[in-house]
Amino acid sequence: MNSSGSFTYAPLLPVGADTTDYRLVSDEGVDVVEGPGKRRFLTVEPEVLSLLTAEAMHDIAHFLRPAHLAQLASIIDDPKASPNDRFVALDLLRNANIAAGGVLPMCQDTGTAIVMGKRGRHVLTDGRDEEAIAAGVYEAYTRLNLRYSQLAPLTMWDERNTGSNLPAQIELYAEDPGGQPDAYKFLFMAKGGGSANKSYLYQETKALLNPARMMAFLDEKLRLIGTAACPPYHLAVVIGGTSGEYALKTAKLASAKYLDNLPRHGTMAAHGFRDVELEAAVLELTRDFGIGAQFGGRYFCHDVRVIRLPRHGASCPVAIAVSCSADRQALAKITPSGVWLERLETDPARFLPDIVPDSEEVVRVDLNQPMDEIRALLSKYPVKTRLSLSGPLVVARDIAHAKIAERLDAGEPMPQYLRDHAVYYAGPAKTPEGYASGSFGPTTAGRMDSYVEKFQAAGGSMVMLAKGNRSTQVTRSCQTHGGFYLGSIGGPAARLAQDCIRHVEVLEYPELGMEAVWKIEVEDFPAFIVVDDKGNDFFADVTRPKTVLQVGARP
Repeated sequence: MNSSGSFTYAPLLPVGADTTDYRLVSDEGVDVVEGPGKRRFLTVEPEVLSLLTAEAMHDIAHFLRPAHLAQLASIIDDPKASPNDRFVALDLLRNANIAAGGVLPMCQDTGTAIVMGKRGRHVLTDGRDEEAIAAGVYEAYTRLNLRYSQLAPLTMWDERNTGSNLPAQIELYAEDPGGQPDAYKFLFMAKGGGSANKSYLYQETKALLNPARMMAFLDEKLRLIGTAACPPYHLAVVIGGTSGEYALKTAKLASAKYLDNLPRHGTMAAHGFRDVELEAAVLELTRDFGIGAQFGGRYFCHDVRVIRLPRHGASCPVAIAVSCSADRQALAKITPSGVWLERLETDPARFLPDIVPDSEEVVRVDLNQPMDEIRALLSKYPVKTRLSLSGPLVVARDIAHAKIAERLDAGEPMPQYLRDHAVYYAGPAKTPEGYASGSFGPTTAGRMDSYVEKFQAAGGSMVMLAKGNRSTQVTRSCQTHGGFYLGSIGGPAARLAQDCIRHVEVLEYPELGMEAVWKIEVEDFPAFIVVDDKGNDFFADVTRPKTVLQVGARP
């Protein structure tokens, strides 16, 4: 056995210089005191952690980074973008402009609050940092028009909404951030279920580590992400890792641009690095999928980050994660100069085009008609046709579907409201005073797939509206029973609430809160035909892997 070399150390993720543009939140509650050996210590009151957290959660619910907005604007300007790409990008920019008003959050799924902190060795607190941060999450979610999504398990099978969006995921590390012993640095995120559910871990082998095999693998796996998490995505792919869980965590950080300043090449110190050549190749791969920004085109992804990590010789984890159109994260820091938070864009209107691009023909659908007439109209048009819906919709999602299925199993009839109306899979955020609705975007359709055959056979759910691709069983059921699945744009929940939803009332199960069955009145609600009554599914072709070009071997 060879003798070991001299000791060297490098952090697994050398994040590089912090070039973030910060704004001052407060200069109170922090102080510098002299300690043993004349060392200077930064003292931080617990209220400071709560204040910073609440402010961060407010900002990431309503504002986006300027770079993200610029990428949306570039889609509108790109002559290679499809009309549907441009339509989605424009709607997302309009949504950002509404959300920036600070009343309606950009997405109705205001997410799990995730906080990562790195506390320098010369930072002193009362030792209850996690509790103080949780108090800030509580303050933001209970005060603002945000949605409570966290369920407390009471038994293995029974659970109840906590009514505060707690618990948060809080991870704190004892580490001098950026080599600064008197700094406390943070990453704040709000991760909705749609994008969180599109985190994947694959346990591969050394056989994957060649250009042709890697591209074939990614061609297959990336298509499986689909559109349920609201593209265009910031996509992260991590290859390697000291463990599977570390690979997944790295992918989440990379999707938030936290690792953009990693080195570009590896060394024998075995740190992680970004492979920018492979990033470009993977981005071009996604351009050719045909999935686009939800309904066909080039913009499945805004950008790609590929991180290579060291690995055990017997393991090769591959982690994939996305940040969606609600690209919600912000950096923060507490230093002797005060409490600082990343400056997000408060004037997204400057990214809107001066002239709205021409759009394709839109089919207007009157939802006040009998269901048979609505279906007859939809049957005249092919998949990918853009629609504008006006009239009544029934809103029902996971728990309501489960309850209705139990009624059918008990021999009861399908509720008349699901026979007479199209069903929208969604769950609203809190309704602000003076508004008809809180942010009210679509939820992931695939979670309701197992109910479709049963419901359509009983005469209900003949027209469904949600986001994302669906399984072949839904396509078969629609062909058998004459049903349709319409795709709604995932992401612009604030715009839908302000511009499209005119009235909201509870129909059944009010005790379920946002999971109740609702009836809403909509006007010019945008949608696309995704699955028709003839067995056609827009996503069927674009999710099928194809032969891909090999990436050139690197020196």
